[in-house]
Amino acid sequence: MPSLEVLLGVVAAVVLLGVIAVRASVRLGLPSLLLYLAIGMLLGESVIGVQFSDAPLTGSMGLAALVLILAEGGLTTRWQAVRPSLGVGVALSTVAVVVSIAVVGTALHLVLDLEWRTAFLWGAVLSSTDAAAVFSVLRGAGVSRRLAGALELEAGANDAPVVLAVILLASGDPITWLTPLLVAYELAAGGAIGALLGLGGAWALRRAALPATGLYPLATIAVCVLAYSTGQLAHASGLLATYVAALVLGNSDLPHRGGVHSFAEGTGWLAQIGLFVMLGLFASPPRLMDAVVPALIAGVVLIVAARPLSVVAAAAPFRVPWREQAFLSWAGLRGAVPIVMATIAFVEGAPSAQALVDVVFVLVVVLTLLQGTTLPWVARRLGVASGVEPRRLAVDAAPLDELSADLLQVCVPVGSKLRGVYLRELRLPRGATVSLVVRGEEAFTPTSETRLRELDQLLVVTTLDARPAAEERIRAVDERGRLAGWRAELEQAEPRAGASSPWRWPMRRAREDGGVSAPSIATAPRVRLLSLIAVLVLAADIVTKVIAVAQLEGREPVELLGGLVYLQLVRNPGAAFSLATGYTWLLTIVAIAVVVVIVRVARRLWSTGWAVALGLVLGGALGNLTDRMFRAPGPLQGHVVDMVSLFAPDGRAWPVFNVADSSIVGGGVLLVLLALLGRELDGTRTADRKNAKDAKDEEAA
Repeated sequence: MPSLEVLLGVVAAVVLLGVIAVRASVRLGLPSLLLYLAIGMLLGESVIGVQFSDAPLTGSMGLAALVLILAEGGLTTRWQAVRPSLGVGVALSTVAVVVSIAVVGTALHLVLDLEWRTAFLWGAVLSSTDAAAVFSVLRGAGVSRRLAGALELEAGANDAPVVLAVILLASGDPITWLTPLLVAYELAAGGAIGALLGLGGAWALRRAALPATGLYPLATIAVCVLAYSTGQLAHASGLLATYVAALVLGNSDLPHRGGVHSFAEGTGWLAQIGLFVMLGLFASPPRLMDAVVPALIAGVVLIVAARPLSVVAAAAPFRVPWREQAFLSWAGLRGAVPIVMATIAFVEGAPSAQALVDVVFVLVVVLTLLQGTTLPWVARRLGVASGVEPRRLAVDAAPLDELSADLLQVCVPVGSKLRGVYLRELRLPRGATVSLVVRGEEAFTPTSETRLRELDQLLVVTTLDARPAAEERIRAVDERGRLAGWRAELEQAEPRAGASSPWRWPMRRAREDGGVSAPSIATAPRVRLLSLIAVLVLAADIVTKVIAVAQLEGREPVELLGGLVYLQLVRNPGAAFSLATGYTWLLTIVAIAVVVVIVRVARRLWSTGWAVALGLVLGGALGNLTDRMFRAPGPLQGHVVDMVSLFAPDGRAWPVFNVADSSIVGGGVLLVLLALLGRELDGTRTADRKNAKDAKDEEAA
C-alpha cells in the first residue's frame, strides 16, 4: 500500500487535473465527465496499472457521491424557476421511468434474447438520467426556464424509483401486488422526510448563532446527508429525501446563502471528479470491446423508441408542444448513475451483471458524446433556445444576533431592472434601509436620490420581521422594474411574448388584507398545500395498513433497530394511541366533525404553517376514519389498524400506533406552536394586528 504522502499527492493531482479538465471541456465543447472517465482509465490497469475491481466499494462510493451531487443540485435549483414545470418533472421521473423500463426491456428480450427479468433489469439501469450530467451540461444549453426546470427535476428525482427498481429486479425476490404499494410508500416517505428535515434545518440555521461563517455551509450539507441516512433507516428513499431536503434548504432564507451555494457547488464538483475517475478505474478496456455491439443496440432502442415514448406518456397530459417534447426526448442525458446502478446489480448477484456493467459504460460514453455535444444545436434547431438567461440577483445574508437584525448584501447583476432605480423608488418596508453602496472602488452612504447602477453592491440592514418583505421587494424590482406592485406580485416566471406555455401553473390572485400588511409572497389560500399534505398522509396510512395486515397478521412482533421499534398488528377500537376504547362510535363522529371543520376553515387559510398543521391533522383523521367506516365489525364501529410499538412489544412501554396517529399528534403539536408564536390563519401575527390597530388609532387621534 502506498504511503500517506504518495496517496495524498495522487489525490491532489487527480483533483487538479479534474479542475483543468473543466476548462478544457468548455474549450473543446465536450462534457467534462468524459475527461474524468479518461483520467480514470489512464490510471487504471491497462495504462499506468492501478488495480481497482472492488464492485461493492464502487457501488457504495458511487451512492455517496450521488448524494452530494443531488445535494448540490437541490441547493442551487431555484424553486421559482422549476415550479411551473413541477407536474412535467414529476411525470418524467415516474411515469417516464416505467415506460422506458418496459420498452427497453421488451426490445432487449426480443433482440438480445435476454431472459425477461434480466431484460427489464437492463431497462431499469438505463432508464435513469444523470443528475451530474444534466446539472453541468443543461445549464449552459440556453434553453427556457420551463424546459430546464423539468429536466432538472427529472434528474434529481428519478434516481430514487430507479434504485428501487434495480434492487427489486436484481434481488430475485418474487414481485407481488404489494410491490407497487411498497415503492409508492418509499417514495412518499422519502419526500416527506426530506421536506421535514429541510424545513427543520432551515429553521435551525436561521436561528443559530454559529461562531464562524464557514460552519453554515457545512451544516447545510450535513442536513442533506442526514436526510439520506434517515430515509434509508426508515426504509424509504434516501436519494429522494436528499434532493427534497436540499431543494427546501436552497430556497429558504439561509444565513450566508451565497457561501452555502458556493460551497455546495465545490462539493458537487469534487464528488463528480471523484465519481467519474473511480468509474474509469473500475472499467476494464479489454472487456469493453465485446460490449460495443450490445451497447449500440441498447442505445438505438433508448434514443429512437424508449425515450420519445416515455416523454410522450409523461408530457402529453400537460399539453407540452411537440418541439419541447422533442427536445425533452433528446435531453435525457446519461452519466455515472447508470454505471452505479449496474454495479448495484453486480453486487446483488444478478445474471449477466458483469456484461451489464461493460455495456452501460460503453453506452454512457457514446450517448454523452452524441447528446451532450449536440444539445445546444438541437435546442436552436427546434426553436426552444431562449438565449442567455439574465443572472440571478445575488442576495446574501448575515445574522446580527445581538441586534435581532439581518445584514443583506445585494449585488446588482448585469441586465437587472434595478439599474436606474432611485433608492426612494425601491420603497423598502419599515425596518429596512440601504446603509451602504459600494460602486467600484468607492463606498458611500446613499441618499434617497442615489441611483443604482449595474454591479453596485448594497448593504441593507433590516429587522428580522421586515427581512422577508425587504428581500421580496428587492427581487420584485430586479425582475419587473420600479413599477412592480408592492403587495401583490407573485414570484413566478412569465412566458415570453408570443411563446404560449400551456403547461404553466395558473397565476394566483393577490390578497387584500384590510389594512394589515400582507405576507411577503402573496398567494392564493393554501388549500392546495393542505390538500396535498392530507392526500400524502392518507396514502401513506392506507399503504402501511395494507402492508401490515398482509405481512404481520398472525405473526410475532418484528424487532427493528435493536428493540427500539417493534412491528406488530393490533386492531384498535379506541382513539389515537389506544385511548377511549369503549367509545368507537363517538370517536367516528368526532373524526367526521374534525374533517368538516378543517374543510370550512381552509377557505380562510393563508398561512403555510397552518396549512401544514391542518393538512397533517386532516390526513390522519381521514386515515383512521376510513378504518372506522370500512373495517370490521362494521360502519362507525370499525377497528383501526395499528402496527408500531416503541421500546417493547404489545404496547407495554408506549401505546401501539400508526401513521395517522403520528400525523394527528404532529399536526397538533405544530398548531400549538403556531398559536404560541401568535401566527394567525391568514398568515399575519397577532402582534402585527395590534401594531396596525395602534397605528390607526394614532392616526385617528
